[in-house]
Amino acid sequence: MMRNALRLALGFILTLASSLSQSVPDSSVPPDSEIRRILAERIDSERQSLGIVVGVIEPHGRRIIAYGALDRNDKRPLNGDTVFEIGSVTKVFTSLLLADMVQRGEVSLADPIAKYLPADVKVPERGGRPITLQDLSTHTSGLPRIPANMNPKDPANPYVDYGPEQLYQFLSTYTLTRDIGAQYEYSNLGGGLLGYVLARRAGMDYEAAVRSRICQPLQMASTRITLTPELKARLAVGHNDQLAPVPNWDFQSLAGAGALRSSANDLLTFLAANLGYTKSPLSPAMAAMLKVRRPTGTPGLEIALGWHIYTHQGDDDIWHNGGTFGYRSFVGYRPRTRVGVVVLSNAFTNAGIDDIGLHLLDADYPLIKAQPTKEHKGITVDPKLFDGYAGRFSLAPNFILTVTREGGHLFVQATGQPKFEVFPETEREYFYKVVDAQITFKTDSQGRATELVLHQNGQDMPAKRIE
Repeated sequence: MMRNALRLALGFILTLASSLSQSVPDSSVPPDSEIRRILAERIDSERQSLGIVVGVIEPHGRRIIAYGALDRNDKRPLNGDTVFEIGSVTKVFTSLLLADMVQRGEVSLADPIAKYLPADVKVPERGGRPITLQDLSTHTSGLPRIPANMNPKDPANPYVDYGPEQLYQFLSTYTLTRDIGAQYEYSNLGGGLLGYVLARRAGMDYEAAVRSRICQPLQMASTRITLTPELKARLAVGHNDQLAPVPNWDFQSLAGAGALRSSANDLLTFLAANLGYTKSPLSPAMAAMLKVRRPTGTPGLEIALGWHIYTHQGDDDIWHNGGTFGYRSFVGYRPRTRVGVVVLSNAFTNAGIDDIGLHLLDADYPLIKAQPTKEHKGITVDPKLFDGYAGRFSLAPNFILTVTREGGHLFVQATGQPKFEVFPETEREYFYKVVDAQITFKTDSQGRATELVLHQNGQDMPAKRIE
């Protein structure tokens, strides 16, 4: 249910003379005018953001196309140096740290993660097999998306108070439900844990490791977690699906899952290094990331170290997306055409911008026709109603929605994810503020909910009460 909500994205001047002489297929990326039309429709007609920046790198150069504003009351135009939260695109940087540390001989992909954690932390194993660094990078560790003991005091900033103590407690008490390496399951916990153990091995915090080992060699001066006053002045304000401003996210132990902020220019520089337009000491590690591939269960889609790889008509599209409660991000490239695309948005909406990024890589990917998000207005109801709604409801055999009352507030928690408050629109209809999703309770004559229906992404998904 909350998967979308928690998914939980070179100052070099490009020297392209040599690449222009190479035999490279012509780019089919649309012209600036067409890209700007797409952005205007997504913002003005479909109301899916306040501002979007697109960056394109091709054999003949790089370009920025921006539309919209930093905030509703800040009409400064966006540009390639505007800073956004990039969410789970951070995981690509985390896995690049891993690949680079392998190249340096500091770690091995097959190293158990327990090797880099305190001795008193009991890391779960299964069948005598430990969780390795590669398992975390490829989302095949068997760990859940979110740790069950993640109960943020502020649901709008869910990672800020999840520190090493909670992480160690979860690892020491969790029992794996399937064999390690047997199945892909996207995990913010796994991505964050990977960044945490690599930082411990490097002897510095996660941000310092990314800054010294990736950002400095690539001259990416706008990619940081902690923002200077100058970077804060360039930060686009994040917005929810109602286009209301929301706070930024902060991280402790799981920073490797989604803590980075960056700009389109910096991310184009990152893609330039991956595509070989610029020479970098990280080139061997970047190449090594794509040599490890595991199936995801989706036809044509594999997971490499950090990157997702979608194979379509013989072409590999290498990409990752990201989202926090106020932003959406997409970074991807196609090696054959040597085209890379960055799309950054200052709103977290269901339509987002992933389709735009994929469409610019390949016109065969269709653009979504998004509908403006319906505005939901809360009302006051008698909190005693919530007692009849409290309980556990099965959306799928392994996916339970747990409804609880806390005083005059109603919360819903999905399996392996934080709980979020829902707000009454009528006595039986409730809505989330962190994501475009609603819940309707179906009750018996005593007011006790026998079923709830989750409404999200145009689907109505019933969940029966578990007695």
